[in-house]
Amino acid sequence: MTTQIHNYINADFVAPETGKFHPVENPANGDTIGQVGVSSAKDVDDAVKAAEAAFPAWSKLTVKARAAIMMKFHALIKEHADELADLIVLENGKNKTEALADVAKGNETVEYACSLPQLVQGTSLKVSGQVTCVDRRDPLGVVASIVPFNFPLMVPMWTVPIALVMGNTVVLKPSEKVPLTMNRVAKLFEEAGFPKGVFNMVQGMRESVEALIDHPSVKAVTFVGSSPVAKIVSDRCRALQKRCTALGGAKNHLVALPDCEMEGAASDICVSFAGCAGQRCMAASVLLLDGEQDGLLNSLIEKASKIEPGSGPGQMGPVIDGISLQKIHSYIEAAETAGAKILLDGRSWKENGANWIGPTIILHNSKDDKTMKEEVFGPVLSIYVVSSWEEALEIENANPFGNAAAIYTTNGGNAEWFTSKFRASMLGINVGIPVPREPFSFGGLYGTKSKYGDMDITGDGAVEFFSNRIKVTSKWPVQRSTSTKRSHTEMAGVKDAANFAGQM
Repeated sequence: MTTQIHNYINADFVAPETGKFHPVENPANGDTIGQVGVSSAKDVDDAVKAAEAAFPAWSKLTVKARAAIMMKFHALIKEHADELADLIVLENGKNKTEALADVAKGNETVEYACSLPQLVQGTSLKVSGQVTCVDRRDPLGVVASIVPFNFPLMVPMWTVPIALVMGNTVVLKPSEKVPLTMNRVAKLFEEAGFPKGVFNMVQGMRESVEALIDHPSVKAVTFVGSSPVAKIVSDRCRALQKRCTALGGAKNHLVALPDCEMEGAASDICVSFAGCAGQRCMAASVLLLDGEQDGLLNSLIEKASKIEPGSGPGQMGPVIDGISLQKIHSYIEAAETAGAKILLDGRSWKENGANWIGPTIILHNSKDDKTMKEEVFGPVLSIYVVSSWEEALEIENANPFGNAAAIYTTNGGNAEWFTSKFRASMLGINVGIPVPREPFSFGGLYGTKSKYGDMDITGDGAVEFFSNRIKVTSKWPVQRSTSTKRSHTEMAGVKDAANFAGQM
């Protein structure tokens, strides 16, 4: 028997009206661990209507009242962290340490949402003698969040808590590859005290996504996933004049200078490209060495070669499915065909079955190799030796993505030179996974394949995204008395003034 994952609508689990289900597989061994519902436009409409019905009462609560409920949810996530991490290991393949980090990082955004009463109180300013301007943030209504497989809890938490505390109601569409974690979290929302219809969830694939985007009552859409789909989502929202943030893929570059702290840099680079099996948009995929650096290279290979397959601390799990595995293999083979040298070959992990591939390090002869330019989304690091800082910058700037870049150096001036010129929006100095944390927001560079749409997706960017800023300008006339008689107080004031004048 396997678990059936239904939609969560109006605080009730509801089977899809299609009666169809899609298998959910354990990426470590290929076993079927669940059946996720395949929703139709009718299912989506039911979820949106539930959210729409709940919106008036929810939005009328004070932000403090909404945050108080979110605080209970924060405590429940912390209480059930181990259980949630086990679900992430089961359906995503992360090791347990990474899964616990997935939960903890997601809960950090929940904590930020709890602080919104202190952050969104608005501003007031007397702009002239009798004119005052104030602003406030009003919720949008029903918002939709479409999330990927690689972080089953963290990425939903990037949007849902902030959207809710800002007064919106939410319809979430989890990845059909990892529905188990958020299926459990739905009950925690309920246990925390969120009213019926405030948080809803629809399962499914393309039809449910398109129905969410097209639904006239959905006021805004967030998406995290591949670049081609992010562009489709953004374009579809734009055609409907609908607010959208759609984050796509990445090709993140690390530059190592000869003055870097070698062992620390090697450890950090290893974690960046091989952590979570390389299945994160912030993973390093290209390392540019400023000249030959055999010490750093050998240390990196040594550390990566010690990683073992498994779900324990320091081990690395499988990639999500066979399609991803085949794609990763194709990029390694393309590099070989182009004449690159495989310094560490993770394809030997195939003996573990299912979707296993180990850390792979490739030394390229050409910066134009396919594997140097395209997103692999696996534990593969491409290395290229540059002859100058300018060449390193030219390679990084030429890539069509704009997510992250990092510099390894012990010299502040060197770091400043690169961070002022990198063409990416999230930069690291001796940090290979430069994920900004709240109140700073997460998002790629607008106008690249890493980001389509409007704003960032966490922190103050999400606050802006999930609210309308309303400005009120007021001028009140002075109400003067029509009585011709002066009060005793006024007369006393006149007498005091006369006495004062007589003393001058």
